[in-house]
Amino acid sequence: MATYFTAATAIPLYGVYQTEDHISYLGLSLSSVVYFLGAVIALVLLGRLSNFLGRKVVSITALLLAALSLLFFINLHSTYQLIGGRLLQGLSCGLATTALAAWVADHAKSVPSWVAPAVISCGPMTGLTFGGLGSGVIFDAGVLPRQLPFLIAFIILVVCLLMSIRAQETIHKRPGAISSLKPNFRLPQTARQAFPIAACTFICTWALGGFFQAFGPAMAREQLHSNSAIAAACVFAAIMAPSSIGASIASKMSASKAQRYGMLLFTLCVIAILFSLHQGSLLPFLIASVLAGITQGLVLSGSIQTMIQGLLAEERANVLSVIYTTSYIGAAVPTYIAGRFSQHYHLLQVACGYGVLALFGSITVLITWYRTKKPKTQVMT
Repeated sequence: MATYFTAATAIPLYGVYQTEDHISYLGLSLSSVVYFLGAVIALVLLGRLSNFLGRKVVSITALLLAALSLLFFINLHSTYQLIGGRLLQGLSCGLATTALAAWVADHAKSVPSWVAPAVISCGPMTGLTFGGLGSGVIFDAGVLPRQLPFLIAFIILVVCLLMSIRAQETIHKRPGAISSLKPNFRLPQTARQAFPIAACTFICTWALGGFFQAFGPAMAREQLHSNSAIAAACVFAAIMAPSSIGASIASKMSASKAQRYGMLLFTLCVIAILFSLHQGSLLPFLIASVLAGITQGLVLSGSIQTMIQGLLAEERANVLSVIYTTSYIGAAVPTYIAGRFSQHYHLLQVACGYGVLALFGSITVLITWYRTKKPKTQVMT
């Protein structure tokens, strides 16, 4: 959560960077794209490293990269600084996604089976929420608005670093670290069977999160008529924070049902978001975004559970790497396309593309569910 907290600290300031430092929409979208690409690089090349060097070493490295990224933001005035800092944050979050998430899963034997998927799927969203909201509140308070949020993030990272050093290692160091750098997308059989439909949900949900990350402040200013950093943070947090509620709901139903119902409800919420943007209404927009965040947590927890249930400890890091590589690519590509389109089209027109993507995801989930259900019905008959 701390690495994602750090990654979100700059997002409410995007409006400030645009107006005061003249960073364009394309520059803002590229900063999000390089963040996602940095995460993908870490996932693809370093995703299995914690299986050989241990969870602790790789996790500490992730925290150090997050701390290093803050140096770019303390005195940021150019697109290059923004892109450089976001790239390091992407690398940090990519490492944390596999090493720290696998570390959590390793310690989850004594808790219900839904806890690990909930933490893995919603921990990033929760960290992003607190980072964005905290930064927005500090900026509007006017006390070192462009420096204090990053100093607080640094202190949190130091605390987490000390806790990681004292934590119990679950994977002992063994040979093979160099060979693990070779990309490996092989999945255990159960995870491989669940992957296609899960990947569809990862892409649809993470794409919308990428849009909120890159254009949240712009939506608050242009569509919802608010220049407040807190409003920009609320726009971003509205879809991130409630995901843990969805994860809790997912624990009360089967993974496949959570996946299916979550995707359908998510699509309805995206349509509501687009309608409220068209109306320029902040409160309905925030309500629709909160509901989208809940359904996002529902579908993500269900999809992750379908892939990681029953896995051995040494299989988790690679499966999580594939899950999040898919998710980050699913966020990066639409965000890059949206950045290009934002130069020629209105922001609401660009946002409509995410509604089409969500609708496509729902149709795909329904068709897949129907095809898998039909043979079972015929056998029973």
